[in-house]
Formats: sequence, C-alpha cells, structure tokens
Amino acid sequence: MKFSIKSGHPAKQRTACVVVGVYEHRRLSDVAQEIDDVSKGHLSFILRRGDLEGKIGQTLLLHNVRGTLADRILLVGCGHERELGETQYRKVIAKAIRTLHETGSMEAVCYLTELNVRSHDTAWRIRQAVETAHASLYEFNELKSKNTKEDMRRPLRKLVFSVASRRELRLAESACREAEKIAEGVKLAKDLGNLPSNICTPAYLVEQAKALCINHENELTCQVLDQADLEKEGMNALLAVAKGSKQPPHLIILEYWNGKKNDATFVLVGKGVTFDSGGISIKPAKDMDQMKFDMCGAAAVLGTMLAVVELELPLNVVGIIPTVENLLSSNATKPGDIVTSFSGQTIEILNTDAEGRLILCDALTYAEKQYKPEVMIDIATLTGACVVALGKHAHGLLGNHHPLTNDLLNAGKYSGDRAWKLPLWEEYQEELDSRFADVANIGGREGGTITAACFLSRFIKKCHWAHLDIAGTAWLTAKKEKGATGRPVPLLTQYLIERSKEMYNNVATPPVILSTKID
Repeated sequence: MKFSIKSGHPAKQRTACVVVGVYEHRRLSDVAQEIDDVSKGHLSFILRRGDLEGKIGQTLLLHNVRGTLADRILLVGCGHERELGETQYRKVIAKAIRTLHETGSMEAVCYLTELNVRSHDTAWRIRQAVETAHASLYEFNELKSKNTKEDMRRPLRKLVFSVASRRELRLAESACREAEKIAEGVKLAKDLGNLPSNICTPAYLVEQAKALCINHENELTCQVLDQADLEKEGMNALLAVAKGSKQPPHLIILEYWNGKKNDATFVLVGKGVTFDSGGISIKPAKDMDQMKFDMCGAAAVLGTMLAVVELELPLNVVGIIPTVENLLSSNATKPGDIVTSFSGQTIEILNTDAEGRLILCDALTYAEKQYKPEVMIDIATLTGACVVALGKHAHGLLGNHHPLTNDLLNAGKYSGDRAWKLPLWEEYQEELDSRFADVANIGGREGGTITAACFLSRFIKKCHWAHLDIAGTAWLTAKKEKGATGRPVPLLTQYLIERSKEMYNNVATPPVILSTKID
C-alpha cells in the first residue's frame, strides 16, 4: 500500500474513487458539499431519497457523478458532527478503507482527513488515518495453503489523504512518515505474535532479532546470551522457567545508539514466553492455544525497535528480551522450589504459572546493572487479573516515577493505544512475604496485577521504571478478529518520539516529502 498527501478540489481528482463524509440527518460535510455544488445537487438528491442516513458504519457508492473526474464517489457515514471524537474517527476511516478494498478501488483520494475531530489537528488525523488503514487491511495468511490475498482481483494499492491547504502539506507528510514507520513496527509485532509456537520458538525470536540488525547493520546491534551464559551470570529465576522445555532459553539484547554519548538511555524489556502451559501449575485446556501470544511483550519490543530505527530517532535505546518456553517435564520447576535470582534475592516459586515475572526480574536486574538507564519500561502479558480489571481496551500501567507514568499515559492517549494507571502502594508488598525466601512469586487472589508489579519493583534499584501489563490488549479472541494487535508499539514509539523532541529543543525528526500538491 502506498500513501501520499495532497491538497486540491475533490471534483478535480482523476482517480478511481473520491471518499467524503456525510453526518447524521443527511448533513453533507464541507467537502461533500463542494461535490454537491458541482454536480448540481446530485448528492443532496440521493440523500433525500433515504439511501444514506449518515450513521457511522453506513456507506454508499455512487458512479459517474456529473461535474467530477473520479470514476466513483464513496459517501461514508460519520455520525453526529459534534460527537466526532477519536474512536468514531477511527471507525469511519476503517469502514472507508474496507469498503474501498472490497469494491475493487485500486486507488482513492480520501477527504475524511479534513473532518473536524475534537481537540485534534491535521497531523493527528493523518497519522491515525494511515495507521488505521494499515490495521484495516492487515491479514495473516502466511501459513494457509491457499493465500486469500491472491484471490483479490483488484486490491486497494494506493491511497491519497487530503489536507485543506498547502500550508499543511509538510506537517501532514511528516505525520504520514511517522505513521508508516509505526505501522511497520506494529505489523512485525503482529506477525510474530500470530505465528504458532512450533515455529516461533525462543531460537526463532533470536533469528528475528538478528535479521532486524542485518537489515539495519549500521544502526542496530544484537547480542544474545545463551543458556551457558545465563548459568554463568546466575540468572536462575529465568532458567527456572525454562527447565521443563527442550528449547533452550536466551536473553536477546538490541542496542541502538543514535543519541549523544552522555544522553539518557531508554531500556525496553519484553516478556518472551513463546508458549506458556503454566508448567506444573498447568493451565486449563480451554483456550490454551492462545498461550502462543505470551511472547507479545517481546514482539512489541522488536516492533518498537524497528520503528525507532526507521524513524532515525536521535536517542539511545536498548531492547532486552528474555525468551523461554514454559512446559512440563520431569525437569520442570515445582511449586515450592526456591531459586536465587540474578539480583541475589531468593524467590519461592509458589506458582509456576507466574513465570513471566521470573524471567523479567533477571532481565530487569541485568539491564540496570549493564546500562544504568534513566528510564526502563517492561512490557508483558503478565496477569489474568489485568484482563478482569481493564478488559481489552487499556493496558495496565504501574511505575515508580509519576512523570514517567504520566508521559506514557499521554503517549497512549495521543496514539490511541491507551493505558490506565493502577496504584503501586507499599501495602501491597506484604502479599509477597515468604517464610522461606526473600520473596514469593505470587501474592493472594486480590490485586493480582498490582502484586505482580510489586514483585518486579523489588528488582529496580535506581532508575525510573514503568510496567505495562498487556495481558488484555496484546491479542483479540473473537473468531473473526482473533490475533495479535501489535500493541503497545504505537504507545511506546510515541513516548520515544516525544522524548526525542524534548531532548533536541522540540525539533521533530526531519519529514520525508512524500507528494506534491495537485489541482
């Protein structure tokens, strides 16, 4: 799919389709009104017949509208004009993209990006439109014997988004560039998450990390600690999770040094359990196939690193991925076992299905010792309690530094990849007390998301740290939409974009000129 930005009158667009909006009660948007004027009231006539009310989700395709050069005009319902907010806007864009794709429009000029969305400017509208278009057209057919993409005779291949004036072109083009790079990162995260665990093993994640570095060999480097290295370092919490599997564990380290030598280092740590049976504390059989998604934190780190490199952000960013399989065997860790973590703290493993925090705690300790980061963020499909609390819409967010969590909340709001902050109070730490070790790996039934974060917090000594629990947001379960979401790549990338602007006097990364004005 090719995207570009242009400015011009809708009636003068020589294209397969022009897309414009209609509000509820058959009220034409400003751009739709321009077409109505040149067509001598044709759109108004069609609407008066009742073919389209303007509700979100409605579309109407018109052919050979007089006064225009386009083959077709697609009218898209936008709901009430005053109620057009972020969620509604994305729904409108998604419906338009799917309709174009399904009706054989290989190219189109879309004017929905000129709609007025409350509290948002042109750059936001363009960026959301591009990212939503990518998401709407995403399919994962790589493992089907018959690829459905090949059955599409006329797929949508070129999409032009319109801005109201020439003055907005440069800003919109920069936003388009950001969106395309973020979408690439999201796609990588989705593809990795959707692969089955017999393909996407810990070793496969290593291969993908190395491939990422090969494709960006002058910007990104990769180091991998194998089982012998982990044993030598004393990462016994991570190793304990891997004991039941024949797949050896790894710690993947990606380094991107594009800031100044003494600039802050940002570390992203992603949970990479490529399949989680629960170990001896085995999970119920129902929906266990979804446990292939337990590496979506790792996928998010790889996707974010790709976006950061492609955007050439002037930052120092390190991605760390502890990756294992959590299976059962005669060698598997048992409930009640005690291990000494890389930090020196002893852990009583009361539940082997609380394994994500075990691999993360050693990775967090390693990251802090090795890189002394100013900011460290871990991303993990960590607790079912987070799904109960927040559902599929918001990530759980906890941290030890209010400005950091506030920045992440703002990045999530802007990107549409939202998080919700939960408390990290000292009172919750008591739930992790152990009679036989320094800490237990689970607390009680109550506040499971919080006590999991409390466990991780014990392995943070000096840096500003935040934890994103993506157990409810990393994948969807409904049959028609089942699969990885690629979240929170948009949130993390937006957070890093904002940091790069702050560190370099609010100067954004240079835009790439993608198109020119047309009449």
